[in-house]
Amino acid sequence: MAPIWLEPTRWRWLAVTPAPTFFEKTIGFAAANALTRCVFDRAGFRPGDSADSIGQMKPQPDEQIGMIGLFRSLLGRILESGARLTVVELNAALAGEGVGYRVTLDASELADCSKVVSTSTLLLNDTLDRMLAHCRNAGWFAMVGPSAGCLLDALFARGVTLLGGSWVSERQGFLDSLRRGESRSEFAGKFVLTKGRYPGFDPLLNRACGMRA
Repeated sequence: MAPIWLEPTRWRWLAVTPAPTFFEKTIGFAAANALTRCVFDRAGFRPGDSADSIGQMKPQPDEQIGMIGLFRSLLGRILESGARLTVVELNAALAGEGVGYRVTLDASELADCSKVVSTSTLLLNDTLDRMLAHCRNAGWFAMVGPSAGCLLDALFARGVTLLGGSWVSERQGFLDSLRRGESRSEFAGKFVLTKGRYPGFDPLLNRACGMRA
């Protein structure tokens, strides 16, 4: 068994293990998201509902917008505003000119963008810090997607300004629909959190412990 140490100042367990596979990362991150939801519930904290699929960025005419990961369902909202859109992808097959936007493999082009919306897959493929470094000129960095359900302290500290994910409202109905391969929209909604509306891990933990005492 790999040795494990406890770092007392941050209540963090560090394990020396081989590099995990993508599947192992996915399972591990799902567990982290579930633990985060447990903390939220015990603390009585509920993020606000999201009414904006593009991360509240409010694109303006002729503004340069960046997108990390091609969200085809979001293209219309951005392009209708008159903004210019650059999409950064890892999949070379998607590179090229689209109708009103361009897909590139060169992440350095994000440096010209004032706002960026990103897939939460960055948390799984180890590209978050690299992408954030290219977005140093962006005043708004929204991360959205079903993987975005972890504690946010480290993300906000790195420069993420908004996180949007899924919030399961009815557990059993969600699981039953998942097993049947049906839509889960009736049992889950979208949430959004910004730095100003996030209490932080320590206050949440204190509230959770207080509720259990």
